[in-house]
Amino acid sequence: MTKKICITTLEYPPDVGGVGESVNRIAKMLREVGYEVHVAVFRSKQRLVEKSTYRRASCKTTVQDNIFVHRIKSASRDGVTEVTDFLADVYFQLKCLHQKYKFDLFHALFLVETGYVTTMLAKENNIPVINSVRGSDLHKHIFNPKNYGQIAWILETSAWTTFVSRDLQKRAHVLVPSIQSKSSAFWNSIVPIDFTSLPKPALFDELSGLIIGTTGRFRDKKGIEFLLDACTKLSQEIDITLLLVGDFVDKEKLYWEYELQQSTLGTKLRITGIKSREEALAYLPHLDIFTIPSLTDGCPNALLEAMLAGCAIVGTNVDAIGEIIEDNINGLLVNPGSSSELAAAFKYLADKPELRQKFGVAAQEKVCQQLTPEIEQGNWLSIYQHVLKSSDSLITPPANCCVVSFGVADSG
Repeated sequence: MTKKICITTLEYPPDVGGVGESVNRIAKMLREVGYEVHVAVFRSKQRLVEKSTYRRASCKTTVQDNIFVHRIKSASRDGVTEVTDFLADVYFQLKCLHQKYKFDLFHALFLVETGYVTTMLAKENNIPVINSVRGSDLHKHIFNPKNYGQIAWILETSAWTTFVSRDLQKRAHVLVPSIQSKSSAFWNSIVPIDFTSLPKPALFDELSGLIIGTTGRFRDKKGIEFLLDACTKLSQEIDITLLLVGDFVDKEKLYWEYELQQSTLGTKLRITGIKSREEALAYLPHLDIFTIPSLTDGCPNALLEAMLAGCAIVGTNVDAIGEIIEDNINGLLVNPGSSSELAAAFKYLADKPELRQKFGVAAQEKVCQQLTPEIEQGNWLSIYQHVLKSSDSLITPPANCCVVSFGVADSG
């Protein structure tokens, strides 16, 4: 009998975001090997609607690429939906889905919101549950005292927990030591991209000098203020353009407007605004240096895309960035939060086109050899098969999990 998997997530295509891309990739992998895959999508910010707008809680189901996609919305009854009401509505809709489809396994990506509701429902129905830590759930939300209890409970209760970096896994082990025997860390993967088929970037003719760029939805953890400072300092010595492919998240717009006002980069700073993934990717082959100055991160897709494009990369030594980039082999690593180290790395590469090309080739080779969908699929299938076979949440690690990703088995 075909096993039925329900993945819960904050986003799913056509939603823009790295988590959505990861879920889509995992769902397709599972479907290809014969699982019936369902994706339930819900997010607390969707509870915010215009004043005097009312609606019932709902679940709209569509089929995308033979994957059942269930988009859940909470009710709006009084103009301001509390988080507890939102979660209660989501729980009920998710429960109805389980009653209809009889899932064999639940998998939640992100501990807060999705992880809590999903784990509650799974444990009440004696269904195994996998939780996946992505980054901000343990880097940011853990510092909210209200979240600590539920995060610790999720980690303790899960049949298995996955992490996209060993830094995240280490933090979880500190919080809940018992998960060492039922957790693993492995990187995201990326599907090959044909950059030659992409359109010419809109701002291509407006870029000059040493082109330093980064991509994404820019927010607190991305270290953009340190990048601005580094490029401001560097622009006093050499001709550069700092290209931000993307835009700042809405809730931080005023802060970033202030930061940009303090910057003296002027026309040396270009911001594209939100672009489609295809439009954003088109800029990568034209960069002299791709930088990812994050203060914390998980395993950012932006890094893997830049590696595929053969970019010379300057990144911070955090999470998977510091694990994937090998300093002075396939890029340069600097400490997070250091404008001076960023500026020094950019200046070092500025007059070394051969070294930039060498780093780019090495980065491309690594991503094509060690971060392939086949490797990630093997890791996921090992975990799924093991969890599905077990009727006890206190399980031992799959023997072959993560051997390829990090070179050694990583069970804690």
